[in-house]
Amino acid sequence: MDKYTEPNFNQCAVITIDTQNDFSLLGAIAEIKGTNEVIPQMKSILETCRRNQIPIIHVIRLYKEDGSNVDICRREMIESGVDVVRPGSTGAELVSSITPTNAEGLQYQDLLNGTIQLIGNLEWAIYKSRWGAFYQTNLENFLREKEIDTLIFIGCNFPNCPRTSIYQASERDFKVVMVEDAISGIYSKGIDEIMNIGVKVYTTNGLIQELESIFKDHPNGI
Repeated sequence: MDKYTEPNFNQCAVITIDTQNDFSLLGAIAEIKGTNEVIPQMKSILETCRRNQIPIIHVIRLYKEDGSNVDICRREMIESGVDVVRPGSTGAELVSSITPTNAEGLQYQDLLNGTIQLIGNLEWAIYKSRWGAFYQTNLENFLREKEIDTLIFIGCNFPNCPRTSIYQASERDFKVVMVEDAISGIYSKGIDEIMNIGVKVYTTNGLIQELESIFKDHPNGI
């Protein structure tokens, strides 16, 4: 591997993207096909990270009822009364199976104001207003302060938010990992394209095996 792009799992964090009820559950109002099917793999990765004290950041969307903070391609839909990831709604919550045990409830107004909310041990939530997790957020500074240089992406709908977030991470010189069977909307050309910018593609089992191997000699994590 290239020394500049090889993952450094001793200084890594997992980024989950938009794995909220309204996007992820079967039959949900804005269900992204294939997302429900990758949740078991996401859960396995997150459980491994929690055991090994690897930080987790859940990146979410929130659509105000008036549509004022919504992407222009969806703003008219929200203005018309369609209720998707509305702050305070069940649909805006993280899917229960990836939520930490005894998680703090999401503080929606704080999140909308830019707060990165601690919701569990080494686990945070952050709101993004557009496709990319770094767009007008404090995510980069947060990661730099914690000396994290490697990001592992999992979650909802690769063509939109995960792919944009991955490119933004690469632009900021983070080392990037994508787990191909723990992210919905994956297609082979997309994998080829992100590999061409130095992203390392893992399977869930491959990633877990590598993490367990690294942390087996210090079970309390980093």
